Amino acid sequence: MPRPFTAVPSTRPLAAAMFTAALAASTGLAAVPAAASTGPAAAPAGSAPSEALYGFAWADGPSTLRITPAKATPVKQHGIVRYKLTPIPGAKERRIGYAGADFRRITAACDLKETEGVVKLDKKGLGKTRCGEDDLSFVLSLGPAPVRISTGAVPRVHEFIALPTRAKTAFGTVKRVNDTTVVFAKGRSRTTLHYTLLDFRRATKRCGDSWLANHVNADRDGLGTKACGTRSFTKAVKGARYPVLAKVEYDPVSRQLIQVWEVFGDA
Repeated sequence: MPRPFTAVPSTRPLAAAMFTAALAASTGLAAVPAAASTGPAAAPAGSAPSEALYGFAWADGPSTLRITPAKATPVKQHGIVRYKLTPIPGAKERRIGYAGADFRRITAACDLKETEGVVKLDKKGLGKTRCGEDDLSFVLSLGPAPVRISTGAVPRVHEFIALPTRAKTAFGTVKRVNDTTVVFAKGRSRTTLHYTLLDFRRATKRCGDSWLANHVNADRDGLGTKACGTRSFTKAVKGARYPVLAKVEYDPVSRQLIQVWEVFGDA
């Protein structure tokens, strides 16, 4: 269906979940010999030789995205090429402008939220439907998108189908960066996580209470049980002066924050 005037956030990478589920039912995954790679540190488009970056892109303001480069390995099954993305140790999140970008989608039309059962891929498994800058902004408004970015005078961005990755859960502290980004800390490690839509389990009486204002809805392990949502989480962390203790579920490749539990005590 054509996109509405206001895009509704989603937790997909595009139609990958639907497409992957169908393919995963079969057997015979085979790795394509040539593996994708990332280039050196990116510079603004037009100021350095072109390079290729693979990963999940997030919206970061007008005609700007953020992406943490990942190692991309093409995997072919029944004639369809998808990509397995794995984190690159020490890779830093990059901020890239895409004004005037040549955007190639995997959908049959530029204004679709999902593939609707039809994918348009070239031999490398990259999207080939010609779209533009506004269409990329639309796709990013839905959540993290798996893309290949070729920098240069005119940036080119291709969608592709990413293999699903297993989510991680961990205890640590959460500190707000902005209304869609937090830093999750566990020991000495720090991970920047983004979100558009998440499940928030509160220990407090009401969803709108300040962080750990009370703990009437904590289970025996100190984890929140009251079902709340994205707005409640954003409000709660925004009002917290210091990092707060939490249990989180997140995707280590896309760095998408999926679920957060408010924690009472030393759970």
